[in-house]
Amino acid sequence: MKKIVLSIALAVVAPFAWGQVSETTTTTTTTDASGTITEYTPGSAIVLKETSGPRHYRFGKTVTYVTRSGKVLDEDVVRTRVKVGVPVRVHYTGSGEAMVVDRVILDED
Repeated sequence: MKKIVLSIALAVVAPFAWGQVSETTTTTTTTDASGTITEYTPGSAIVLKETSGPRHYRFGKTVTYVTRSGKVLDEDVVRTRVKVGVPVRVHYTGSGEAMVVDRVILDED
């Protein structure tokens, strides 16, 4: 009888004893860059003239446009104020060809 109870207990516990739990942690580094807009395709990409030369950035699914003081700009204001020649700072993730912008900060209020 003891062998039967012990066998049932082991049969119930065994799957948990050998089951493994894996956990993946992803670290995302965000960076800011400043420059003057040399090319701008709304919803797609932006090219900035930086001290090291021109840099190309892609836009993420959502991009927030703000002023230096943090005021969020609506679509109408973005259409009139974000253009070639305007100094901006971009907040992006990634590196190399995979720099994805999620925030554009105008250098004016």
